[in-house]
Amino acid sequence: MLFLILPYIAQALLIVHVIKTGRNFLWIWVLILLPFGLGAVVYVGAEILPDLLRSRTARRTARGFKRAMDPGADLRRYENEAQVTGNVASRQRYAEELVRHQRYGEAIAQYRQALTGLYEHDPNLMLGLAQAQFAQGDPRSARTTLDELIARNPDFRSPDGHLLYARALEAEGNVAKALEEYRTLAPGYPGAEASVRYAQLLKAQGEAAESQRVARELLERARIAPGHYRRAQREWLDAAKRLL
Repeated sequence: MLFLILPYIAQALLIVHVIKTGRNFLWIWVLILLPFGLGAVVYVGAEILPDLLRSRTARRTARGFKRAMDPGADLRRYENEAQVTGNVASRQRYAEELVRHQRYGEAIAQYRQALTGLYEHDPNLMLGLAQAQFAQGDPRSARTTLDELIARNPDFRSPDGHLLYARALEAEGNVAKALEEYRTLAPGYPGAEASVRYAQLLKAQGEAAESQRVARELLERARIAPGHYRRAQREWLDAAKRLL
């Protein structure tokens, strides 16, 4: 009989833990509605183990669980912070989260509000604005923003910004300039995406031999790279293989 009631006692204790520690009350429904035992495993993995382990991996796992449980939690928190404080850092966090939720127009508005006063030409804010503009389907505005970023901050360096600039040129139809930017960027870009996009554009322009050369060089570098690099870049490396 004791073994029969122990799971129910554990479930009740976890529900009490949710309430006493101020966790999101959605966890109560998880504990009640998920198949018996699964809810407890999910809750312990997301909320209790990270507190015990305090490791980077545990915190990352917890964030993943929390986002799955309540995808809009961070968005609501950052929106509240931006409304209450109105400072640049809070607006930037809110804008970045809006982009993650594909609410690009609202993100652009937040970036524009942040780009005032001492931060009128802040390079990180301008890059965020350009990324939101490109994601919204407006490569010309993105490229214009990046041109201004470069003019106002000539010493600023960002591989992601450089890649975005090449992609914006490509999307605008300025192929020659895009190829030039990809050619400059690809060898030193910390990932496979720039080389693959360069090779793909070369192939689209009928330069199959050069496209394959770029893809082969990328795959050769990846072959001797650490395993974690190949795992992280698997999508782009697979795309490179398809070019051969």
